[in-house]
Amino acid sequence: MSAKIPYLELRPEVAEAIENDRRAGKQNPFATPDSAVIRRHDLAHDRATLTRPAFARDIEKILNIPAYNRYADKTQVFSFVDNDQICRRGLHVQLVSRIARGIGSLLGLNCELIEAIAYGHDVGHTPFGHAGERFLSSAYHRHTGRFFNHNVHSVRVLDRLYPRNISLQVLDGVLCHNGEFACQTLSLGDIADFSMLDERVESCCVDEGEIDKLRPSTLEGCVVRVSDMIAYIGKDRQDAMNLGTLRNLDAFESTVIGTDNAQIINNLTVDIVNESYGKDRIALSTAAFEDLKRAKRQNYELIYLKEGLADGNKNIVEEMFNDMYERLKHDLLAGDEDSPIYRHHIAQLCLQSRSWTRETYLATPPDQIVVDYLASMTDGYFTALYRFLFPARQHEISVRDYCADL
Repeated sequence: MSAKIPYLELRPEVAEAIENDRRAGKQNPFATPDSAVIRRHDLAHDRATLTRPAFARDIEKILNIPAYNRYADKTQVFSFVDNDQICRRGLHVQLVSRIARGIGSLLGLNCELIEAIAYGHDVGHTPFGHAGERFLSSAYHRHTGRFFNHNVHSVRVLDRLYPRNISLQVLDGVLCHNGEFACQTLSLGDIADFSMLDERVESCCVDEGEIDKLRPSTLEGCVVRVSDMIAYIGKDRQDAMNLGTLRNLDAFESTVIGTDNAQIINNLTVDIVNESYGKDRIALSTAAFEDLKRAKRQNYELIYLKEGLADGNKNIVEEMFNDMYERLKHDLLAGDEDSPIYRHHIAQLCLQSRSWTRETYLATPPDQIVVDYLASMTDGYFTALYRFLFPARQHEISVRDYCADL
């Protein structure tokens, strides 16, 4: 039980090293300096200034693209729930940023690069969370033999659909955040330029096994990757309790990190700093890593396999994705100008992206256009559009509203 597990503290020698290095103004040699920023295009208005440093520019760019707005109505874990206490993807990216910045500050890393990666890492996510991601990838693969992954699509959103000349370091962190913390020690990847990034993006689309090989090429990206998991392990338990699907945390076991959200965040943060300070990789102790793997497994057993779309809605939503994919592709190939894929997606993208014209975007493979549209949708828009396109197929979706427990 978490009550029997202490809140961890930094080891005295690590705390002393951090304080001494800060007093001496010593910089972490493995941090990414602003001067290392690489952009696809060397544009004068994107060069760093005192008022807008290199990666602070990326933060502002990401916050102001239309895809960022849509975080607010996209599932994090629990779909079809009317409850303002439940975490949506917009809150999730803020939690990832806060946790990652806390770790990054202690390690002496570039916290503005961390924040930019955290804010952008899920902009390519589908409606209905990872279930929606699987449904869209399945439909896309059936038509093209290619795979959809939200991290890869997040890069497309930031680099292609709404190109704002985002830095290579941010795009690398966004691409490589997926896979969570699959190993105890996370060493740096090797994406050094945009040609390598483009090759890695393409390889992920044609080979589903490539995702597991991704490693961020900056320590800042590594910190965001592990913070993504830290942000949801305890929060998802908290949400399940708010929904009444968990009565308490008694079923969870832990020896190091604890079982509640606050202690999990603290203990994993402290363990990572203890194991990583002054080093060129991000690591966990063996005990914390084993405990974290157990925490994830128990979340799946007690929450994820019982909630979200793993209930009566699952097959319905999968069918809805397939219906929408076929209908939107049909409308696109037929040149139906009244279809939402033209009026809502193509017209708006060309208006807001700064680089696409109708003609250039329509030269994109049709299946990619359909994927761009479906992935961009919020939960609410998806269900509303389905009702509009298929008024005779009114699926009975179970929604847990505010009064469900009365």
